[in-house]
Amino acid sequence: MEKIQYKSLSNCIRLTNSEIDVVVTTEVGPRIIFYGFVGGENILGEHFDLKNETALGEFKPYGGHRLWIAPENMPNSYAPDNSPIEYEYDEQKNSIRLVQPIETTTKTQKEMTVTLDERGSGVAVQHKITNCGDAEIELAGWALTIMRSGGEVSIPNEPFLPYGKDTLLPVRNLTVWSYTDFSDSRWTFDREFVRLRVDENKKEPQKIGVLNKQGWAKYVSGELEFVKHFGFVEGAIYPDMNSNTELYAAGSFVEIESLAPLTNLTPGASTEHIEHWQLQKTNSV
Repeated sequence: MEKIQYKSLSNCIRLTNSEIDVVVTTEVGPRIIFYGFVGGENILGEHFDLKNETALGEFKPYGGHRLWIAPENMPNSYAPDNSPIEYEYDEQKNSIRLVQPIETTTKTQKEMTVTLDERGSGVAVQHKITNCGDAEIELAGWALTIMRSGGEVSIPNEPFLPYGKDTLLPVRNLTVWSYTDFSDSRWTFDREFVRLRVDENKKEPQKIGVLNKQGWAKYVSGELEFVKHFGFVEGAIYPDMNSNTELYAAGSFVEIESLAPLTNLTPGASTEHIEHWQLQKTNSV
């Protein structure tokens, strides 16, 4: 563990296993702001100048990876997280636990625990949301990863099977927003994947959600391929018309999002959602 200055963010913590570096913030967040090979480039996107003025104050995405509460709500989803957080480092596990102050609007507390594999590029990101209020609330953990520009996101389709007596029923949903436009050239639909390409010249936002039973999504940019894995719970109800995976892009801004099932949290109860990350080099230049 090493405390560093990362761009405009002070008191960041760098974790490494000599193959991969992960940088988390402590002055804001919790956030993972860097993920890349030692001495290499950041696969995560950085947007330090972006901000969203809300009734609760100025929300800044900063970039990288964050934890939100689903379903999306204005202004509660955009509660500013610009204050210092607590952290605890476990040297034996090469793991750091990041704890946000209790949000005064939602009466919840968000935590993120980041653990590096002993070798290789693997990182486990454990998300936790606790109901600190005095009333039961329904919510889902929502893990949003901002990727760097210039790449393409892919969500796997369900395995293809030809039409027949055993394939009469649908295998998953596809959720769209009012601004989703499938005539946009950034979208590609083929047998194996739904793809969304990032184009800095196309500012109009695009978004979809799917019930992704395969439990993974990937992003390829240049010579780097990022893959996140997450759970799928058969029979569970997910937010946004039963979506556990969502893609969003607008100009150079792109996110891969995974969601946990909706759950009713009694006062003091918590819900957790885990992602597993991998990074590898491709043959692209």
